[in-house]
Amino acid sequence: MSDTRTAPTGDQVAEVTRSVVRDFLTARMAGDTGRLVELFADEVDWLLAENPAVPWIRPRSTGAEAAAQFTELAEHTVPEDARASVDTFLVDGTDAVLLGRLSGTVRATGKSFEGPFALRLTVEAGRITRHHLYENSLSIAQACVPGT
Repeated sequence: MSDTRTAPTGDQVAEVTRSVVRDFLTARMAGDTGRLVELFADEVDWLLAENPAVPWIRPRSTGAEAAAQFTELAEHTVPEDARASVDTFLVDGTDAVLLGRLSGTVRATGKSFEGPFALRLTVEAGRITRHHLYENSLSIAQACVPGT
């Protein structure tokens, strides 16, 4: 008896990746942590440069921890001042890269941050297994430090 199932084509894999990333962006913008937990895999390859001055940046490795980062970010920043724009959205198989700009204001200090970002996501079996974010960490750290 032969197996009649076929492997998905590259276009099908890319379309799943694109769809999951769009769902991720929608859930992220809505602050839907429950949906984010569903979208992240149980174990996530999380990379965000360590930044001890920034309370929402810390190592994470599970889907629940990854989703919680967005709640923690909202707790420490002024929601009305949060901005993110995606200028480029590239998909190659299971990988997606988003390029854009982000800005915000730290609630505790009233200081603003802004700069470019690059986000690399990997989607496997319909869930995000890699989240690597590269951002202007100096601007964010300076905004978190009280004083001048």
